[in-house]
Amino acid sequence: MKWLLLLILLLLFTELQYQLWLGQGNYGELQALQAMVEQQRRENLALQQRNEVLAADIKDLKQGTEAIEERARLDFGMIKPGEIFYQIVEE
Repeated sequence: MKWLLLLILLLLFTELQYQLWLGQGNYGELQALQAMVEQQRRENLALQQRNEVLAADIKDLKQGTEAIEERARLDFGMIKPGEIFYQIVEE
């Protein structure tokens, strides 16, 4: 009787270990999912920072003309009347 109980407990322990290491949702899968979650958190943080920069740009464009002027100069090469435009071409 004692040996039968010990055998049942050993089989139960073996089944639990199998599920932990090789079954569905095993320890290896858990580690992989945790790594994926951490990678996604880093990507989300980078995108959130980018969104904050874009939101600040939008706020500047809506509130003042300096940001609009800066954008026009940098993006479109515009100049004010009376200014001289110099373009430096590197070889």
